[in-house]
Amino acid sequence: MTTQVQKNFSNYFENWMSQLEEFLRLLLMVPKETSYVKDHESLVNKMTTHHKDYYTVKWAAAHEDILSFFNPVWLSPLENAYLWVTGWKPSMAFRLVGANSELSDEQVKSIDALKVKIRAEEERVEREMERQQVALGDRKMVELARLNSSRVRTSGCSSDSDSNNQLDGLVEVALKGLMVSLERVMKMADCARLKTLKGLLDILNPKQCVDLLAAITMLQIQMRKWGRKKENLRS
Repeated sequence: MTTQVQKNFSNYFENWMSQLEEFLRLLLMVPKETSYVKDHESLVNKMTTHHKDYYTVKWAAAHEDILSFFNPVWLSPLENAYLWVTGWKPSMAFRLVGANSELSDEQVKSIDALKVKIRAEEERVEREMERQQVALGDRKMVELARLNSSRVRTSGCSSDSDSNNQLDGLVEVALKGLMVSLERVMKMADCARLKTLKGLLDILNPKQCVDLLAAITMLQIQMRKWGRKKENLRS
């Protein structure tokens, strides 16, 4: 069953992607000459605002229903297969920079330094995600699951109502703690994505920023189109 959060965010995401396609059209149309630097800067500012809006809405929705973002119904199975902690992997952006821009030696050094910092952030997120997965198999969680399963099998015994209520409370507390932890990990990953984007845009010149944003946007849009095409072939 689709939750209200999933319905609302699915609608938001469809609109957000439609706007992203319009931005891609503008990014590809804008002249590349340096004399159009104001146009480049304006487009980059609009794109960064568009991405910031996405994370603002995402974080608000995830606070209500974090699990939906670890199994997003608004994405195709193909898009889901390439997710890294609910989004794109930050290190992916560095490969797009190298493929789409001629960089100065100073820019290369700055990007290499940023790459090291972001890789450390990725590893920190992955360690925390692994810690949460281990926590799910913690002895206390396993014991709660076992007791809950036993309770379900003997649910006809009214004499156990007090212990059943107590068990429900313990399970609820344990799950709430896991949800809070997952939300924290998601935000860590999103912050790594935002730091990558901001870091690269600070290093690149306006024309290079346009090229990078066009490459990232094109990849996201094409992945969505391929995913939907795959789904249509299956149905």
